[in-house]
Amino acid sequence: MDIQNRKLIKIATAGSVDDGKSTLIGRLLYDTNSLTADKIEAIERSSRQRGYDYLDFSLATDGLVAEREQGITIDVAHIYFNTDKTNFIVADTPGHVEYTRNMVTGASTSQVAIILIDARKGVVEQTYRHFFIANLLRMSHVVVAINKMDLVHYQEDVFLKIKEDFNVLVAKSSFEEDQISFIPVSALLGENIARNSEQMSWYLGNTLLDHLEVLEPRDLQESTVARFPVQYVIRPKTEVHHDFRGFSGKLYGDKLQVGDRVAILPSGTESTIKSIHFFEKELEAAALGSSVVITLADEVDCSRGDMIVKVGEEPKSEKVISATICQVNSKELQVGQKYILQHGVNRVLAKVDQIEAKIFADFSGEEKTEKLNLNDIGKVHFRLSKPIHFDSYQTNKSNGAFILIDEASFDTVSIGFIE
Repeated sequence: MDIQNRKLIKIATAGSVDDGKSTLIGRLLYDTNSLTADKIEAIERSSRQRGYDYLDFSLATDGLVAEREQGITIDVAHIYFNTDKTNFIVADTPGHVEYTRNMVTGASTSQVAIILIDARKGVVEQTYRHFFIANLLRMSHVVVAINKMDLVHYQEDVFLKIKEDFNVLVAKSSFEEDQISFIPVSALLGENIARNSEQMSWYLGNTLLDHLEVLEPRDLQESTVARFPVQYVIRPKTEVHHDFRGFSGKLYGDKLQVGDRVAILPSGTESTIKSIHFFEKELEAAALGSSVVITLADEVDCSRGDMIVKVGEEPKSEKVISATICQVNSKELQVGQKYILQHGVNRVLAKVDQIEAKIFADFSGEEKTEKLNLNDIGKVHFRLSKPIHFDSYQTNKSNGAFILIDEASFDTVSIGFIE
């Protein structure tokens, strides 16, 4: 298949310590011939030095020295592999509680979550946490990979018990039944990863790789109202394009097409889409997720930071917002503090008006608090210096997310999801 026509699927892995995330990804790389010969040789050599009688595929992904020494994942690594049909980008995220922020950031741009569970341990506290984050981030699909089935003698009863326990969590979430899949695997031995396992003939579903290939990107993409944040105004001022004025950006939510009646925010001025350009091509319509240049029929005031939307589908525009945030900085967040809030390409001043509650990321509820510390998740109300044009994260992920930036250090403090 032509490389340009391949599907692209973004995946985030999650799991508790030693559940086998790095081994699983290494096995996927190996089984799809995505590892170079020298990398395979290095894995073989390192496995022999450690006295293993198997290939330690986790060495293919644990890049930091501290990761290799401790045998854990610390940082988020983005790993690429492909099959004849599909290109995959995998965000390998840490399993430790203290790296919750890493999982949130790594998974925020992913469509699919693979949550690993050690078949010997079953559903544990970190399983709750990782599924909670997948639910918070509105992932399109979750694959529950029940790993190390070889260590429980490939028993179907073990698989079914874990599936039953996990479904208790599903009932507490916003996921539909068809968004969750369960696959018994042994990442170390390659059982049900890229080939069907003879040891688990009772499992009649797809292998993990086949299951990922069946997923369609169009079914994983968010389909809602169109949002086109303007990133740059194109003014070539050449002899051929002397009067050309186009607005470039990436389209989120839904398509836009020539002839659509649109409004430019914040002014509310209305116009009609005159043309849509993609490099040298002129298009009749721009698809969801495409980066294009739009021209309008009227000479309107539109610049970087403005947003083009269809008339009648305008987002909210307010100076007060409520959001669920994840604290990603060691400096605690308290009432009264001021930050820079970046929403898309816009930056406004924001003041913490109220911390409503800290949310326990295991579906156990919430508690009152006056501050949020590193890795905490909480409900917070903000007052802004000027309105932003937003949707709730539940209805439009791209237009419902933001980051908080420290005014002095310019460090990112929090990741926010508008309610």
